Amino acid sequence: MSSRLETLAANDDLADLTMRNASQIDLLHGLVAIQSLSGQERNAVNYLVAEMKARGFDDAYVDRAGNAVGVKGSGPTKIVLLGHIDTVPGDIPVRVIDGVLHGRGACDAKGPLATFVAATEQATGENVTITVVGAVGEESIGSPGAREVATWPAPHFCIIGEPSSWDAVCLGYRGTVSFTYRLRQAGRHTAGPGETVGELGVLFWNTLLAGIQQINGDAEGFNAVGWSLRSINTSTDGLYDTVEMSIGLRLPPSVPSKLILNLLDSLKDQGEIVLHGVQEGYSTDKRNPMTPPFLRAIRAQGGNPRFTRKLGTADMTVVGPVWQCPIVAYGPGDASLDHTPEERIDLDDYLRAVRVLTSMLNEL
Repeated sequence: MSSRLETLAANDDLADLTMRNASQIDLLHGLVAIQSLSGQERNAVNYLVAEMKARGFDDAYVDRAGNAVGVKGSGPTKIVLLGHIDTVPGDIPVRVIDGVLHGRGACDAKGPLATFVAATEQATGENVTITVVGAVGEESIGSPGAREVATWPAPHFCIIGEPSSWDAVCLGYRGTVSFTYRLRQAGRHTAGPGETVGELGVLFWNTLLAGIQQINGDAEGFNAVGWSLRSINTSTDGLYDTVEMSIGLRLPPSVPSKLILNLLDSLKDQGEIVLHGVQEGYSTDKRNPMTPPFLRAIRAQGGNPRFTRKLGTADMTVVGPVWQCPIVAYGPGDASLDHTPEERIDLDDYLRAVRVLTSMLNEL
């Protein structure tokens, strides 16, 4: 057992857990311990490539987008396990307390990515080629890593690495329209007539919400357009006043981005819309050849399997529409902890997910 895990076991009374599953926990802990903000993933990518080589993958390398790619097997059935290795900012001390690993990226999404590597290492099927990808840039605008992967020939099956909980399978994600609204007007005295740029920015926001609510009608949750005002700032150079608003909209598969873009164009008036990212929502259903083996594997580990659809966006929305193959998202972790100061993953859940995915891969 590595010295790191010996320390963890001694400090947290996890000797039995770590002794039985040292290699899998060491993989996850090592990956989480390496900071990998979007655009700064190289060290974590190199670590994961080295781990895949050491764990018996037939090939492991860094592709032209900077992704960590590992391949095991050479059979005719092609399976791509697409996770992401980058994280949002936030320094969370990496530690294990009472069987829970704390750290940025522990569940979003290094837990699912480590699950992919550990399960592929144990998979014994001879008729498959399994490709694991630790994609870069998923948390930034554009998902360059997944867009590179989307240029590959379509596999027979794809699993996206995102925290769904070890006993749940995710069937869909919403898309996104991310943009900045900017309005500039001649400066004026605050006691004079007319609206300030700040007030005009608030008017744009309120009008946008009214338009979205009209589009949504009675739709709720996954099936509704969601919105987020990320920031609003006003400034002046003494001659002109400017307001800038960073806004993100989440689109269900039933709402095409063109509808939202037309709405923005009709509302901007003298303002400017600067688009940063546009991605359609994507969803599959339970009638999927991966569903039965997933359900059996989850039940075999004592779980009550369930299906989810996420309110956020993931790389499923990038590769799903291109490949049009059976696709789901799976991975251990509580998605409500994503991007929060409390991000963590239960190690028992992680190990269950490894067993579930190993069984599922062997069946495929």
